[in-house]
Amino acid sequence: MTRRSCAIYATGIVCAHLLIVGIALVVAQVFQTMINSRLKKEITLTEKSQVFESWKNPPPPVYMEYYFFNVTNPEEFLAGGKASVKQIGPYTYREYRPRENVTFLENGTKVYALNPKSFVFVPEKSAGDPEVDIIRTVNIPYVAVMNEMNSYNFYVRPMVSMYIGSLGVEIFMTRTVHEILWGFKDPLLSKIHRLKPEVDEFFGLMWKKNGTHEGEFVFHTGEQNYLDYGKIDTWNDLRKMTWWSSNQSNMINGTDGSVFHPLIDRNELLYIFAADLCRSIHLAYVEDVEVKGIQAYRFAPPNDVLMNPKENPTNAGFCVPAGECLGTGVLKVSVCREGAPIVVSFPHFYQADPAYINAVGGMNPNKEEHETYLDLQPTTGVPIRACKRAQLNIILKRVPGFPKTKFINETIFPIMFVNETATIDDDSASQMRTLLLIVTLVSNFPLLIVGLGIILLLVLVVLFCRNRQKKTAKDDTAYTQVSDKPDDSSEKPANQPMKNGSYIAMSPVEAQKC
Repeated sequence: MTRRSCAIYATGIVCAHLLIVGIALVVAQVFQTMINSRLKKEITLTEKSQVFESWKNPPPPVYMEYYFFNVTNPEEFLAGGKASVKQIGPYTYREYRPRENVTFLENGTKVYALNPKSFVFVPEKSAGDPEVDIIRTVNIPYVAVMNEMNSYNFYVRPMVSMYIGSLGVEIFMTRTVHEILWGFKDPLLSKIHRLKPEVDEFFGLMWKKNGTHEGEFVFHTGEQNYLDYGKIDTWNDLRKMTWWSSNQSNMINGTDGSVFHPLIDRNELLYIFAADLCRSIHLAYVEDVEVKGIQAYRFAPPNDVLMNPKENPTNAGFCVPAGECLGTGVLKVSVCREGAPIVVSFPHFYQADPAYINAVGGMNPNKEEHETYLDLQPTTGVPIRACKRAQLNIILKRVPGFPKTKFINETIFPIMFVNETATIDDDSASQMRTLLLIVTLVSNFPLLIVGLGIILLLVLVVLFCRNRQKKTAKDDTAYTQVSDKPDDSSEKPANQPMKNGSYIAMSPVEAQKC
């Protein structure tokens, strides 16, 4: 066997093995299964896990942008007209949220943690100085007192109204952004504090929230089931809440929004428990996006999250008392926030009933600026970018016994909204890209084998064709006629032997004698 034939046979054998092994690995998905199994084991909230440290001390910077609605026509509104507001801001704060008192429970299957949050003002990302800028907004303590007086005798209310008026307190107040956000000593609350010491005499939208936590959490580590990774087991020792009017609405579902299980599918719903909203919400897949060179799935709350119970009956449980429901796009949370009739929505009443948008001048909802969304890397479940946007509103309406409200048209009045943003930092993004490259190469290794087999198959075809051509050429030249001169045996001498083959034009030579 020639060397060329050996090369052809060897190439054929190697090619066949590569194609058989590669196709078998592709069909069986051996490497993909191996990668998935590895991810399920590695992405857990255990001390040995590579993601534990980033969960404990999140590296991406979180920014809180506060926007306020300055009331431009308070007298007109109190006289029965339409309120008009102007958005000012943002006033941006860097948020720090390390997890503290981390303790593992039940053989490492659960972990206890506190999540205190602290805020530092960032002037370069802000539109002004919160300690200087002044805004006019609804006097929430005043409205809270009026709301509380609804349960009192009608004849008591006018006296309370007169007393409040004597203090110089009005339905609308003018304060600095810093005071409204972080607190000030309120004259009305100070008077009530003397009678009821449990009532705080200070008021602020973020009063006592700088350096404090939202409750005690116990999370599943994902050690037993990767789908439970990061899910909340209990919040303040509760597995379900008691404020809402149905068991489904009271359920504490999902994670706190900072982590999600690996291997996310486009068709699944992701659940987040929002302690500040006193409820869980779900997010659905929207589209594929790219953030810093990383492919991600965008998830956002669908329209049915805050939809009217008539259109989405599952939301009936959020009507408290049962049957007393607001329209689409708003949620009354005063059931878990004692005091004023607080209502939350998306900024500018995005996705809300047009009646709420048209009731206040200055509302301009749009998806780009007011949608809440989460961009997740589907393989690891790591949030790459997040924008949580929520608006705080208050119900203003006529209260019998309070003359200043007698002309007010009931309105869900916007106070402010917050845009909480976080994007993966450059170092983490670089590490993520490297990890995903390794995962992609390992997952596609069977395809590389198949590709190499196909290349060898092409080489085999080329070698075989070339070998065939050379063999044919050799067969053609084995009996090639050297001269075209005919072999005329009639002219040969009688003693000349007959020659077999072609005629060669040479003179006969006599054999030499010994």
